[in-house]
Amino acid sequence: MRKDGGVATQTDPTASDSLTASRAATSARGVPDRIGAEAVELARAAAIAEGGSAVGAHLGVEAVGQRLVMHYFQATLPGYAGWRWAVTVARASRAKVATVDEVVLLPGDGSLLAPEWLPWSERLQPGDLGVGDLLPTDPDDDRLVPAYVGSDDPAVEDVALEVGLGRVRVMSRLGREDAAERWRNSDTGPRTAMATHAPGQCAGCGFYLQLAGWLRPAFGVCGNEFAPADGRVVTADYGCGAHSEALVEPAPPIVDAQAVYDDRAIDVEPQGAVSVDGSDDGELGHS
Repeated sequence: MRKDGGVATQTDPTASDSLTASRAATSARGVPDRIGAEAVELARAAAIAEGGSAVGAHLGVEAVGQRLVMHYFQATLPGYAGWRWAVTVARASRAKVATVDEVVLLPGDGSLLAPEWLPWSERLQPGDLGVGDLLPTDPDDDRLVPAYVGSDDPAVEDVALEVGLGRVRVMSRLGREDAAERWRNSDTGPRTAMATHAPGQCAGCGFYLQLAGWLRPAFGVCGNEFAPADGRVVTADYGCGAHSEALVEPAPPIVDAQAVYDDRAIDVEPQGAVSVDGSDDGELGHS
């Protein structure tokens, strides 16, 4: 009981904190602080200090927290259609004025955005590497394994035994499988139009140079300078028109047409003598 006869009530600090949090949430949901919302010119001056003449009309305000208000201004920067200058102003508890918190440029609905950023290692495409460029390999690249660990490829084992003298790393099984899949799906694979219309497969071509090791049964290199895949990796079941055993169908022989006049055979027919007066004596040598 209180001394004045009233009933004493116990204050719950948890309830007080909940009330404060509820008020802050209400402010953040859409009820901007009045003093912060009225600080349009303060926010404009801050935006102009950052963006200069690229600051356009005031677009509105938004409550972003307890006594935190964000003012939006149109951005007139070339190439930034739909973007907005966002100026956050804050007011301290019991303060009568707002102060500028930060100024940023934010995209709006339908604004032009750059593509999602990717590390250079993921942006790099085959053929991008130029003269003098370096392409470091990730130390934990799963396509490679330390040479001293060895591999299940007999051709690699010979080199892996040269600890300290051979290669530092060699291709792992995963790396070889990735390469095999990539080569098989390339334009020197079996499902291309060139391979479909070829007279034979590379496995039976004399210009086919097989790879060594684990990839030997399925892949080789073309050694025909006239073939479209010369010097490139091809699958054993690829093929082209430059196959070493391709046979050109011989043209049919040309038959001479029978001559209308044959001057190789001459028949000589005897005739009687002709007299001076044109009469025929009927017998050669008589007058």
